[in-house]
Formats: sequence, structure tokens, C-alpha cells
Amino acid sequence: MIWDTWKKGFDAWESATAKLMEEMLKSPAVLWPSGAMLTGAMKAKTAYDRAVSQWVGAAGVATKRDQERMLHAIHQLESKLLDLEEKLSQKNA
Repeated sequence: MIWDTWKKGFDAWESATAKLMEEMLKSPAVLWPSGAMLTGAMKAKTAYDRAVSQWVGAAGVATKRDQERMLHAIHQLESKLLDLEEKLSQKNA
């Protein structure tokens, strides 16, 4: 009984709040500054990532991208070795 009353009150509050938030978030007064802030944050992150990558590269440490390239090359070599092993075992069989 108490639960039903509370649930109805909560549902009414949620519905009213959802309508208000939807109207507010569709407003250009909110969207424009939010978009500008997000654009600025993404530009700052890009600049930061570039600076860190250059700094790490200058320090002689492999970057994540370098490590991924190396891992890809290792996987290709491993695949070729497995193919050669298979061919050798077929010849010897």
C-alpha cells in the first residue's frame, strides 16, 4: 500500500523531470555552449596526446602505436612460422 503510493509519486516526479530535462537539453542555450566545450576538450586532448607521443618518442621509449605495430609484425611472423612447420610436417609424413 505504502509502496504503491510512493511508486505513483516517484513516477509522477520522474515524468515531470524527464519532460523538463528534455526541453532544457534541446535548447540552443544549452546545446551551443556544450558543443563548444566538447570541441575544445577534444582539441585539447588531441594536442595533449600529440605532445606526449612526441615526448615519449624523444625519450626513446616505444609508444602504444609502436608497440601495436611490433605486435602485428610478431603475429605475422608467428603465422608464417606455423605455416612453414605445417608444410615441413606434411613433407616428412
